[in-house]
Amino acid sequence: MELILFAPLVLLLLYSIKQVNEYESGVKFRFGKYVGLMNPGWRIVWPVIESWARIDIRVKAVDVPDQEAITRDNVSAKVNAVIYYRVNSANKAVIEVEDFYYAVSQLAQTTMRNVVGETALDDLLSKRNEVADKIQMIIDKATDPWGIKVEAVELKDIILPDEMKRVIARQAEAERERRAIIIRAEGEKAAAENIALAAGKLSKTPGGLHVRTLQTLSELSADKNNTIVFVTPLEILRAFEGLVKKTSKN
Repeated sequence: MELILFAPLVLLLLYSIKQVNEYESGVKFRFGKYVGLMNPGWRIVWPVIESWARIDIRVKAVDVPDQEAITRDNVSAKVNAVIYYRVNSANKAVIEVEDFYYAVSQLAQTTMRNVVGETALDDLLSKRNEVADKIQMIIDKATDPWGIKVEAVELKDIILPDEMKRVIARQAEAERERRAIIIRAEGEKAAAENIALAAGKLSKTPGGLHVRTLQTLSELSADKNNTIVFVTPLEILRAFEGLVKKTSKN
């Protein structure tokens, strides 16, 4: 008889034992009123008068699907991202918001569309980290009353229309051509300055121009397929003429 009476109490006690894992936090209610958090381990939750909610406090990754938005300079773009967050206060995550998983996902989507709409396309492509940081700051501030901490936001892909991709490719090609022209012009300018400097030094050196002429002829004669037409300077011809006259007089 005593065993029959004792058995229901044992079953009630076993049913009342709840296990909270190390990566979880339990939110306990008594008569519908919040009474505290349940730390990891075995805890007692009496049926009927008490209830509890199990909250995972590990970092979670939320994949935000493609969001189509119009940038500040009226370019259509699709952006997707991943958000990393964790629950800081399990009681707030249960009491302040009905479903924080769904709420964070929806907030991330609307925030991402709004931020992309305030950003120019060039900034969206070249300053992705700054855009992601701005999205993180907005979401973190909005979810703080829910006891949620947003760890990071990473923009995964920025998808542009094919026509805009072609425009960007043409723009990049034009920019590369512009840089090539500038570099070529700077090289020609430096070469002209060096040539002018060398010519000035040769003109001031006695016989310098003749030595340079002979060097040039030597370089050209290295290739036997070249035909060289050499114009003798007038000064040399006059020197030979004077030498011939002196020889004839003697």
